[in-house]
Amino acid sequence: MLDLKFVRDNVDLIKKNVSDRFMSVDVDRVVELYDERGELHREIDGLRQQRNENAARMKAKLEREERDALITEGKELKERIATLENTLSQKEEELFTEAARIPNLAHPDAPIGKEEKDNTEVRRSGDPPKFDFVPLDHVELSSRLDLIDFDTATRVSGTKFYYLKNEAVLLELALVRYALDAARGRGFTLTATPDIAKEEVVEGIGFNPRGSESNIYSIEGTGTCLIGTAEITLGGYYADQLLDPSALPIRLAGLSHCFRQEAGAAGQYSKGLYRVHQFTKVELFVFCKPEESERIHGELLALEEEIFSGLGITYRVVDTCTGDLGAPAYRKYDIEAWMPGRGDGGDWGEVTSTSNCTDYQARRLKIRYKEAGKSVFVHMLNGTAIAVSRALVAILENFQEADGSIRIPSVLIPYAGFDRIARRSGG
Repeated sequence: MLDLKFVRDNVDLIKKNVSDRFMSVDVDRVVELYDERGELHREIDGLRQQRNENAARMKAKLEREERDALITEGKELKERIATLENTLSQKEEELFTEAARIPNLAHPDAPIGKEEKDNTEVRRSGDPPKFDFVPLDHVELSSRLDLIDFDTATRVSGTKFYYLKNEAVLLELALVRYALDAARGRGFTLTATPDIAKEEVVEGIGFNPRGSESNIYSIEGTGTCLIGTAEITLGGYYADQLLDPSALPIRLAGLSHCFRQEAGAAGQYSKGLYRVHQFTKVELFVFCKPEESERIHGELLALEEEIFSGLGITYRVVDTCTGDLGAPAYRKYDIEAWMPGRGDGGDWGEVTSTSNCTDYQARRLKIRYKEAGKSVFVHMLNGTAIAVSRALVAILENFQEADGSIRIPSVLIPYAGFDRIARRSGG
């Protein structure tokens, strides 16, 4: 959430930002509610002062008629205050509901656009592999090598679920350990987070936990949700806390399952493991001072690049356009890996992202520190170390061989315990 006084004083800027993000928010209504709330506060404060003065006069020696008049006046003041406080509560609820729909400001250099095609390519690493055979996609490869079972998962759990089998199970664990070691080497505290969070934490991070537009699974009757990412549980770790400024920046890495409805996601680019309802991920999260966040955002991107460079996978970095940022993000970079099985001749597919959310989430979650006697909201940043399902897509498709086997990236061999996945005898 943005500072409401800032919204009130910068209406044109806020409206332009909303327009650049291709969102629909009634900014004028937010300002109107903000002013009405201020007027109610002033009126209530004035009545409370009158009530205090009334109580002070009651202490004096008074005639009965004067005392009765003061008692009557006191009761009327109490009733008026109670009525106005109820109105204030309703106004504040409406104000915060509407204000929560206003997105974070976008970085001045973020490309303005509506969809993925409007993202700007920043750089590339490596060249797409050249095959002397027709490469297969990961669905066909995993079927031939008995690595992933989509059909049984559909019968047991529904569409967009899967069973990992045989070497794929060990490869998932290898990717997790590889990412955790990379994060620990950069000073991140390792955590394995809960897979469930309270709705207020989900909302504080900027996800919608309810309604047809939600991508989150709510657990009926509990006030909790299955998390779509450990960004939620890591971001909520210090909710309602005043942090020690000397401890900043705080770097956390969280291992969790992620659950997403992915409603409406369809098409050839969404098949197989690329877009699923459940997957394992290692998430990076940082709490820092405002002046540190842009530098740390660059550090998160560098770590993500280090991880994928280490895997030997060709990728590109894109600067995400305003319409594809997500409401909490000030700026976001995606890493897109080359996936030979996409489309007719291969294409790019997102494998990680990293976002600087400035103090947008911290205001909702009330995460602050004291500096020079003033309370300051921290800046909060997140990034993907490894989303296992999409990393598996990239590995299976990029490291396939003419004989149908899959080479294992050298950095994963010590973790996996094998250097190749070959078709089982009789397979």
